[in-house]
Amino acid sequence: MAAVALTSSVSACGGGERQDVTEPSGNFPVQVTKAKFPDRQRLAETSDLELAIKNAGDQTIPDLAVTIYTGDTNTKAAGSFNVRLNESNLANPNRPVWILENRYPKLLTPGVTAKNLARAPTAGAAAAQTDTFQFGAVPPGERKDIDWRVTAVRAGTYTVHYEVAAGLQGKAKAVTADGSPVKGEFVVTITSKPPQTCVNGKGEVTPRCGP
Repeated sequence: MAAVALTSSVSACGGGERQDVTEPSGNFPVQVTKAKFPDRQRLAETSDLELAIKNAGDQTIPDLAVTIYTGDTNTKAAGSFNVRLNESNLANPNRPVWILENRYPKLLTPGVTAKNLARAPTAGAAAAQTDTFQFGAVPPGERKDIDWRVTAVRAGTYTVHYEVAAGLQGKAKAVTADGSPVKGEFVVTITSKPPQTCVNGKGEVTPRCGP
């Protein structure tokens, strides 16, 4: 899990204690109880990538971190929902496949549902790594229900990967019940065909065009 295994130093006042000194070492059992992202989408359509991550162990996870990247490991782009194009004439080879909505990701907490999620506060502070989000400590038995709301802007078929860590410095590792790394992927096809829309009796544009 190279994206979250970096170590760094606190550089305030020209030096200081390394950040990884305070991160405990060890394996932290984690269960992904929900992993959802529509496998067929359309350009300009908004979708939700949802992960529910539970602390399945008896120790508090120090700092839950989720790395998301699009494409393969060898051609990672800068940004979770970008791809890297190997074209020599491009000044910036990174191109967005999805645009992450402002103030996302967010957490589904008690009283917050998909319908009122837009009004919820932001969560998942972006880490120094451009494709990693951190969600803080998770006590035993508790879970984080996380939502990334994105809009598709590039047609094609793409693989979106996610990797879970128990800390940002690589010492606290999230593992499955058999000790394996916690990771998964979604294969998504984005079509350029626009969705069918209509105007309802209230003058609102809606995809529900039936009687």
